[in-house]
Order: sequence, then structure tokens, then C-alpha cells
Amino acid sequence: MVTCTGCALLCEDIEVVIENDRIKESRNACRRGAARFRCCKNRLAPSFNKMQTDIDTAIKKAAEILKNAKSPMLFGWSNSTCEAQVKGIQLAKKLNSAIDDTSSFCQGLLIEKVLHKKFRTCSLEDVRNMADVLVYWGSDAQDSQPRHLSRFSVFPRGESRQRGYEEDRLAIAIDVRESNTAKICKGHFYRIPLKGDREFILALMDALVGKVPKYDAKRILELAGFMKKAEFGVIFAGIGLTYSIKEDIDILVSLADLLPNFHIMPMVGHYNMRGFNEALFKETGYVNRVKFDGKPVHDNKYAIVEALKAKSIDALLVMGSDPLSSLPRSVLTHLASIPVICIDPCVTLTSKIAAVTIPSAASGLECGGSAVRMDGKVIELSKVVENSYLTDEQILTRLMEGL
Repeated sequence: MVTCTGCALLCEDIEVVIENDRIKESRNACRRGAARFRCCKNRLAPSFNKMQTDIDTAIKKAAEILKNAKSPMLFGWSNSTCEAQVKGIQLAKKLNSAIDDTSSFCQGLLIEKVLHKKFRTCSLEDVRNMADVLVYWGSDAQDSQPRHLSRFSVFPRGESRQRGYEEDRLAIAIDVRESNTAKICKGHFYRIPLKGDREFILALMDALVGKVPKYDAKRILELAGFMKKAEFGVIFAGIGLTYSIKEDIDILVSLADLLPNFHIMPMVGHYNMRGFNEALFKETGYVNRVKFDGKPVHDNKYAIVEALKAKSIDALLVMGSDPLSSLPRSVLTHLASIPVICIDPCVTLTSKIAAVTIPSAASGLECGGSAVRMDGKVIELSKVVENSYLTDEQILTRLMEGL
């Protein structure tokens, strides 16, 4: 059995068939996982200034760029092992640079609340064994984490939920559209307007304390009734919810305070986003947006988007992410104007504009390590096939030696 790094569920029940040091077939994996086990066919090659070179030269040139930069940033990390993430934080400290990850524009706000113990949370095994009311809020898990419903939430039999979804579990979806997850929730889909989550939460809080909600009173009173009766409820908070209430994230804390029988779980996408958040939190007390300047400083201006908008960084190292494919177009001009170092197993949009590219082993396939599941459980990754690529951790170690 091997562990799948297709998403933050880190499913550990995957079987693979190996032939000539290649994965010929995978079993039990969802469509995302199966694609991950096929690995990338378009492997990245070491290069400098768009000219192919050897790995030693690429690492040397990358170290020179970082050493000469006045305001470098290290970004990505969500698709890297815990060991590489710790090494990346050490590199940021040595450079006195900014460091940020993909959670700064998605689930970092919620994960930070969890780490500060502002929410009650639980493990995925707790969900499977005990949960009777499941609320997918701004999350289409059926498409984003395809085995979530089948392994842990709606469909499996649990120790205290032996009768399963037919009698023992109630699945609810709250979203701006009827997603595939909402369709599974069969009549318990609550459609809300775009960016209407805050107003919906306020109405639900009124219903929970016995007041008449200001809109859609019948449906919200019905939902409040389901949630009050829950023995073990879970709100799976997706990025749809996070984006909508990011300016007032504490409103979700207030809702959780009115639901002592509920737990909050951020629906993390990248397989080790939470791992980086926990590693940086342990080091600095913050989950992202940090600059090491003698001591760690946390500020929104050290988020990748804000830094590119302000043109405050003059070099960028990218590992475990493809920012060119996900960042707003308005900030890409500056990204293309500074030297970018891209460390990745595969060719990406970011690697195509990079001054230096350094190929690495694919974590969980070509090298082992560890990662943190979306619920905080540490999962070991195994090496599946033999290869000659350096790991992310080895590359970062060599970069530090070259500074």
C-alpha cells in the first residue's frame, strides 16, 4: 500500500503495479489520485536563462540570484514534504527573506484559527465513526476531494453510525450553486447569493438563539433545527466560504460558539498545505506572510499577491506550486520581470518564465517523507519507484550551502 498525494486526504490504501521502475497501474485511487500516480510525462530539465544546463550549474546560479537579491521571497510549499518545508523556512531565515505559501489566498485564515484553538475540530476518523450531521459549506468535495464522502463522511459505516447515510447521517450543502456534492445531499441544499455567507451566518445565528431570521425564515429555521439536534456535527469549510467571509472570519468563530456539538474542518486542497502552516506556526506563531528580519515579522504585505502588486520583491523561489496558473493577471507583469527560480518535477507555466529551473523528485512517488493531512494527522509517504532526481530537501540544502 502507498499514500496518494493527489489531495489533502492523503489516502493510504492505494495499490500500485510497478513495471520497469514505472507505475503501470493504480488501484483504489480517485481520478485525481490516478492522474497523480501517472506522474508527469513532461519532465522539467535544469536550465539557466532558457538554456539547458546541468543540475549543479542550475543550483549554483539559483544560489547566486538569491544571494544578490535585496528582497527575495520563497513561495509555494503546499505540494512539498514536511522535511522540505522545514528546510525552506531555514533558508528564509538565512536569507532574511519573506516566505509565503498558497494558503495566504485560500485556507490559511481557517487553519490559523484551528491552530490557535478558536474552533473545535476533530479527525477524519472521528467523522467516520461519530458524525451524524455533515455540512459542506462552500465546498464541492465530490470534485475537489473525491473520496471524502466515500471514505470518511457520508457513505461509510462508522463505529457509532452503523446504519450509514440511509438512517444515521444527514448531509447538508450550503453553496452559491448546486454542485455535485449538493446533489448528493438530496433536498438539503441551501442556495445562497454570491458573497452572501456572512448574511446567511447572521440569520442562522438568530435562529439558533430563538430569533426569527431576517430572510428565508422557514428554511433557516429548518437548518437550525437540524444543527441543534446533532450529536456530533461537522462543518466542512471550503474556500467558497473562506473567500466570502475573509474580511470577517471571526463570524465563523461566533457561529461555532453557538454550536457546542459541532466541529470545524478546513477543506484543504493541496496535499501538504497544512504541513507548511503548522511548521511556520511552530517557528513563528504565524501560518504564512512572514519576513525574517532578525526576528519574524507578519504582515499582509508579505503575501505573494500583495508583494507582487507593490513590486517589493526582486527575486522569487517557487517550490511546490505554480503561481503563474493561479495568481491574478494584474500581478503577473512584475512576476515576469524578476528572476524566478522554479523547483518542480514537471514543466509548469511558472517554469516557462523562470530564469532557473531545477527538476526534483515527485514526493510520494520518487521520494518519501511526511505530510500533514487536512485534519492535522501526520502521514508517512513512501518512495514507490527508483530514480536519480534530487529531492526538494536535498536541493534546498545545496542552495543553502551555496550562499
